[in-house]
Amino acid sequence: MSEHNIKGIMDTTMDKLRAMVDADTIIGTPLTVGDITLIPVSKAAFGLATGGSDFPSKSSSGLFGGGGGAGVSITPVAFLAVSKEGIRVLPIYNDLGTVDKAINMAPELIDKVKGLFNKDK
Repeated sequence: MSEHNIKGIMDTTMDKLRAMVDADTIIGTPLTVGDITLIPVSKAAFGLATGGSDFPSKSSSGLFGGGGGAGVSITPVAFLAVSKEGIRVLPIYNDLGTVDKAINMAPELIDKVKGLFNKDK
């Protein structure tokens, strides 16, 4: 099999994939609304497939056939709300699992625990 042909297909596919998804896609551009800054957060899932084969040929150059493809799914999941009071996670949908709910509640829980310790002083 012509290794350089597969490498070319894979390189092109990965370059196109990099162009579609980067860090700015996952953590979006901050939006300021009054005294609150909202930062959009998304999740990305992608798949990649590449393949090829050499075919018999009467010439010495040989024949190669191959192809590649990629797919990306980007889903907005939350906003980070930054204000003077702190940072809050604002989920976009309520279909969260137990772990996601715990992670979203963590900043509030930490603030409450800090409040309890500060009250004793």
